[in-house]
Amino acid sequence: MDGVLTNTARLHSAAWKVLFDQYLAERSPTPSEDHRPFTDDDYRHHVDGKSRVDGVLDFLHSRGIGLPRGDVGDEAGGETAHGLGKLKDEHFLRALDEHGAEVFADAVSLVESLRRHHVETAVISASRNCARVLERAGIEQLFDVRVDGVVAAELELPGKPDPALFLEAARRLGIPPSQTAVVEDAEAGVAAARAGGFALVLGIDRAGLPSRLADAGADVVVSSLDEVTIAASGQRRLSEIPDGLVHWNAISSRLRGRRPVLLLDFDGTLAPIRKDPAKVSLSVRTRTALQNLARWCPVAVISGRDLSDVRGRVRVEGVWCAGSHGFEMAGPGGEPIAQETGKAALPVLDIAEQRLSAELEPVAGALVDRKRFALAVHYRNVRLEEVGRVVSAARQVDAELPGLRMAHGRKVVELLPDIDWNKGRAVRWLLERAGLTGPELVPVFAGDDYTDEDALREVHEDGLGIVVLSAEHGDRLTWAHCSVDGTRALIDLLTRIAPPARRRPVP
Repeated sequence: MDGVLTNTARLHSAAWKVLFDQYLAERSPTPSEDHRPFTDDDYRHHVDGKSRVDGVLDFLHSRGIGLPRGDVGDEAGGETAHGLGKLKDEHFLRALDEHGAEVFADAVSLVESLRRHHVETAVISASRNCARVLERAGIEQLFDVRVDGVVAAELELPGKPDPALFLEAARRLGIPPSQTAVVEDAEAGVAAARAGGFALVLGIDRAGLPSRLADAGADVVVSSLDEVTIAASGQRRLSEIPDGLVHWNAISSRLRGRRPVLLLDFDGTLAPIRKDPAKVSLSVRTRTALQNLARWCPVAVISGRDLSDVRGRVRVEGVWCAGSHGFEMAGPGGEPIAQETGKAALPVLDIAEQRLSAELEPVAGALVDRKRFALAVHYRNVRLEEVGRVVSAARQVDAELPGLRMAHGRKVVELLPDIDWNKGRAVRWLLERAGLTGPELVPVFAGDDYTDEDALREVHEDGLGIVVLSAEHGDRLTWAHCSVDGTRALIDLLTRIAPPARRRPVP
């Protein structure tokens, strides 16, 4: 809230200055203590974004002064962190009553745009006065969830740079950090979001010092939230996507009598997700159906697994296979084809594997899975309170090693070569390479995960996109045209798309 949504950071800074300048002036000087007046730098580095008690302790510690923490019953002005924090709160409330809560128009505009696009929003503040400020500013209705100093005290949550406040907000929204963005103006807040494993940390610098937020770990730093726009798209919520079997007549119109080219994800799509990725396999029913389909229309399986791994698990004649999200491919019986530009990242992936294996070795259930062109870090079997540590470790390696980018999936984060390549690009390349484009052909892609959305978007205009539903994704956005409830339903739909009466042998 403070500094992002409202200009109350100015009031907080002024209240801290009144408190500390008076306290330092009245305190007996000693050679080991620094009694210079409180500055803007002091506010940014020692106080901003933290609880008032932590702010008191951290600032005074920077000046060589130690005070007891005290407890919530201490009187305002008492020589404890709680006592001085209460006095600061009185200064703040007087300033709020006198000057009101100024709202940043760029922030309100962004939040309103997010809500028009059905993106849920939460407001976070270390202040116990968050509700009062939002009410004075007239923006309390813009947020589905509020986690503030009152909530933190009730739940005994540590303040920033610990990510507890952000994680509690995500929990109340029912959305995991891997699907959540954080907007922060404070270094402690940026560090907290980074440590919590959030998908995007956006820094808003209104003070003309963007490097401080970038150094703290922000993915992007802007000077105004007017620089952030919500792109219009053809995406819809999963709950809005029709079931392909129930609404077959509407779905079949997209095929318009054309011949399908089936492009299929593996884990979670053709085969159910398992706790141990090594135990994932095709059922006899699915393998038989794929073999029958491959006799009559082109079929490709595009997986995040290594090419050799996915080929060994599919074991269907006449099928194209792509591994590492399309960084390496092979036609039916053909030699593997690798993307040359991705090979430069292989030594860096080796280093990342070594670092993450060592870093996450103590985390029970964490699995560092090296593929040739990717490094997957699975946290499906990790305790909930340790998930942030896993994601944060991957983010740290991604930030420190050049030539990599991070992608999120179902209970997994992946490090990939940082080039313009994804499943969508791989789908288009495969279609063109195999001569599977033309007015008589229609690409049909089926997937379940975030990494499949690039491919679903690729076929959105000229093909058919199918999403295999999972409770792990909540009600996220998708580019799919229709949905199915699991692998069995997907096979039923695919056999409708290529029924025997319409099938023609693959040349």
